[in-house]
Amino acid sequence: MAERGRRKAGAAVLSGIVAVVCACAAGCSAGGAAVEDGRATDPVQTLLRAADALVAAGTSKARTSMEMATGGTLVTIRGQGVYDYRRQLGQLRVLLPQDPAGTSEHRPITELLAPGALFMKNRGAGVPDDKWVRVETATLSDGNLVSGGATDPLAAAEVLRGTRTARYVGRTEVAGTTVRHYRGIADLTAAAEDASAGGQDALRAAARGFATARVPFDVYLDDEGRIRKIRHRFRFVNGQRKEAVAVASTTLLYDFGAPVQVRLPAAHDIYAGRIAE
Repeated sequence: MAERGRRKAGAAVLSGIVAVVCACAAGCSAGGAAVEDGRATDPVQTLLRAADALVAAGTSKARTSMEMATGGTLVTIRGQGVYDYRRQLGQLRVLLPQDPAGTSEHRPITELLAPGALFMKNRGAGVPDDKWVRVETATLSDGNLVSGGATDPLAAAEVLRGTRTARYVGRTEVAGTTVRHYRGIADLTAAAEDASAGGQDALRAAARGFATARVPFDVYLDDEGRIRKIRHRFRFVNGQRKEAVAVASTTLLYDFGAPVQVRLPAAHDIYAGRIAE
């Protein structure tokens, strides 16, 4: 019963995040040698290995941005934190947009990312301040690529394991680092087949739950093959209006090797009660 309560609580919390975004929207009216270097390698094969390069790097800091376009208005949710790619653990501080009237701000949400689970604090009416809400990512229709307001950095990279078409765009810079820009389309079903054990179920859920399993992306790799920036464009069906909603998720990775300490909540710190509507 407690587990069932946690799932219901988690679903309410995540639907609340999407509801906040929709409410806000409704209430707001390079050198030749470098180029040849990028073209010399098959772009698809390069991107299929991008997630492995992050695992080899170990850790990094991350900034996230999720944009939802609805009603002619763009609403953005931002996050910042750290991630350990080998342990598949991360922590993000996520900022929701202002209320439609613009008179108040929501408290930042602390999110802990773990294989198969998302833990959230400071989200959900009726949840005590010292308690966490736990959600199994495989139970979410998008595998938590969208619902939590930030895309898990490793999950963002593992989407590229389903790359089906890609082309090299050229050299550019991201935050002062020279990178190679690629553009393509990934298939979430194929990505799930080759994903890590901790990410397979979530990507399978996303493949079933999104309006389409095909995900356009732009990604920027440094000279070591590590992702410095990746932008996905997802489409999901709004449960109330039954219309497709476009979401763009951008993840910026930097300061590789940064120390990462993530402590998951103990069982007695996880809220199992009902979240107020």
